[in-house]
Amino acid sequence: MPILQENIRDNRFLRLIEGALKAGYCEAWTYHPSLSGSPQGGIVSPILSNIYMDRLDRFVENTLIPEYTKGERREVHPKYRQLTSQIQTLRRQGNLEGLRTLRRELRQYPSQHPDDPGYRRLRYVRYADDFLLGFAGPLTEANQIKTRIATFLTTELRLTLSAEKTLITHAQTGRARFLGYEIGIMDNPTKLDRTRGTRTVNGKVGMYIPEDVIQAKRKRYLRDGQPIHRTELINDSEYDIIFRYQGEYRGLVNYYGLAHNLAELGYLRWTMETSLLKTLACKNQTSVTKEAKRLQSTTQTPEGPRKCLKLVIQREKKKPLMALFGGLSLKRRRNPIIEDRVILPYARTTSEIVERLLKDTCEVCGDKANVQMHHVRHLRDLNKEGKREMPLWMKIMISRKRKSIPLCKRCHDDVHHNRPKVKKQGNRRAG
Repeated sequence: MPILQENIRDNRFLRLIEGALKAGYCEAWTYHPSLSGSPQGGIVSPILSNIYMDRLDRFVENTLIPEYTKGERREVHPKYRQLTSQIQTLRRQGNLEGLRTLRRELRQYPSQHPDDPGYRRLRYVRYADDFLLGFAGPLTEANQIKTRIATFLTTELRLTLSAEKTLITHAQTGRARFLGYEIGIMDNPTKLDRTRGTRTVNGKVGMYIPEDVIQAKRKRYLRDGQPIHRTELINDSEYDIIFRYQGEYRGLVNYYGLAHNLAELGYLRWTMETSLLKTLACKNQTSVTKEAKRLQSTTQTPEGPRKCLKLVIQREKKKPLMALFGGLSLKRRRNPIIEDRVILPYARTTSEIVERLLKDTCEVCGDKANVQMHHVRHLRDLNKEGKREMPLWMKIMISRKRKSIPLCKRCHDDVHHNRPKVKKQGNRRAG
């Protein structure tokens, strides 16, 4: 609250925030007071977390980074300088064989001295309560930075570092975990720039998909190490099943688009595709091969055509419904474009809503104009005692065990105004 009071003068707003922090929570119908911290899952919690952690950001940016940053660039490696001088001498002498030997030896050494005492760099990034520091310097100074951050969090913010998660990792021999990525330093002496002939990979930061993440995602579609169908989706329509698989696969590809090993998701794609085909084959009582031949297709991407599974449902005088699995390029995106859009949650249903909507027909009167969907919360509410004569729309929903039914606007209004028709009539009805 003192942090908020530094820039906010509205006492009503401050009392509202303070009340939310002290409101407590209810679990299993039991009230628990809020002793500390912002409410877990609260709407205002993310912004309050960023306001609170801003103190750490300022401490790192204004204190630690200036202290642990010095030097313009690293000195040239002594052995690299020596071999470069010898190469220039052999070039003047025209000794081509010696040039090849020395150039191969030159690639075994970095061009800049990695242990230059006059060069230090510190970088910092934070997301919510997770933060990562990249430091170019000795281990002793890295331990000093860790101790100073722990002291600042304890004294200023009353927070403690997690001993299990706060690790010091050498970026060339290991990789650090941050937001589901593995981050390390790349080292590949044979990767050369085609125009300049220099090593463009060494010393660059690399982002990778952790192997255990890929295996954990594959495990969802496996049984005894083999892809298996998903029984819980068999009662869904084919459109919904493919749409569900594609949403899960697309989310992984988009999130790990910056990873250098993005192509390893191809194995996961094969696993998901096999599981999808087995689910459809189990639903349609056919074989995986027949389902693959029926749905196999290609789609255009910015990187060219890609193989995929495509289901097209034709509709009269309307754009056809299309469900697609795959068709996503696994080429790393260096500058991804983030679309700020609201992703609607997938509402799972066991009704054949796609097939019923395609008919565009009222199931009470048979009218095809302005068809709408009528929904009820519970089927048990339809068959209550005291109803002398059950309307036709209720009989249809009870017999099909479905909580939705397509009705024309007139029948829909009749239902909501308690004027349902008892028996099915033609397209034209008396007013």
